[in-house]
Amino acid sequence: MASPSPSPSPSPSPSPPRHRSPRRWRGALAPVVAVAAVALAASLLMALRPEGRTTADHTPTAPATATQASSPRTPSPTSKREPKPGTPTPTPARTAPPSPAATAPTRPAAEPTARPAAGSAPLAGRVRPGVTYDGVATFYDTGNGDGACLFGPTDDVMTAAMNHTDYETSQACGAYLRVRAANGASVTVRVTNECPLPCAPGQLDLSPQAFAELADPSSGRIPVTWSLLSPGTADTVSIRYKTGSSPHWCGIQVVGHRNPVARLEVRDGSGWRRLPRTEYNYFLSEQGQGCGGAIRITDIYGETLTLDALAIRPDVPQPTGTQFAAH
Repeated sequence: MASPSPSPSPSPSPSPPRHRSPRRWRGALAPVVAVAAVALAASLLMALRPEGRTTADHTPTAPATATQASSPRTPSPTSKREPKPGTPTPTPARTAPPSPAATAPTRPAAEPTARPAAGSAPLAGRVRPGVTYDGVATFYDTGNGDGACLFGPTDDVMTAAMNHTDYETSQACGAYLRVRAANGASVTVRVTNECPLPCAPGQLDLSPQAFAELADPSSGRIPVTWSLLSPGTADTVSIRYKTGSSPHWCGIQVVGHRNPVARLEVRDGSGWRRLPRTEYNYFLSEQGQGCGGAIRITDIYGETLTLDALAIRPDVPQPTGTQFAAH
């Protein structure tokens, strides 16, 4: 490829030709002008050569990185944990997909809109008697019947896992609920497990048998209403000490109660000490106060049962022969 001709050297027009100049300074200026002209021509020649476009034609790395960053990401699948019997917080596993036509749950307010008569259940939490809750019902594989409440394996197939919010750190454990579907069918269930987030407030995750009493399992998800019961029962309250309990540390659980338990106290010296409740439905005495001594339990209606001292027999339900009154 022919190189373009260099531009002609500019000539200072105001001055006469050098060979005609009698003045010495004009002769000195000539080499400077010549050098400048040669440099200008060389610059033009280099700029117009094909090699001068090498840098401009190189593919930069920054735009490529931006393109990769803007590429859509393939979402990772959401893992589902299977319920593990005997663990403090088992997660229910869905056995049927939600129905697209199902109605979305109506979440109750933090405080129920309807309230029972004053003083009828002074120790109740979110789940209160005399209140009807709106939500949805789903179902899961209950396995051997054990759940987050740690009541242990059971032959009772009419059970439910309460949503995380209304579970309220195990306060809903053992509660009996009447669940009604829009088609008029109803079923009574006992809360034995927790349905973790994203289970919404008002939602119940039922055993397959309980769900089948309300609707065809193929529907997967149905709108329901539910309310707290205080049913008639032949059972009496039992006390169970947690595995590892001793006079120096113990966990105490109430089993077989008709009404939800609001608090548990142990005899500590001449008074009563209230024990904190865990999300796995045991009341803990971490320093051993009251372990093996008298126990006092109170339901949400304010009724108190005082029990004589029971031997510390870990993981063994000990009947007390007493029960809360029906309401």
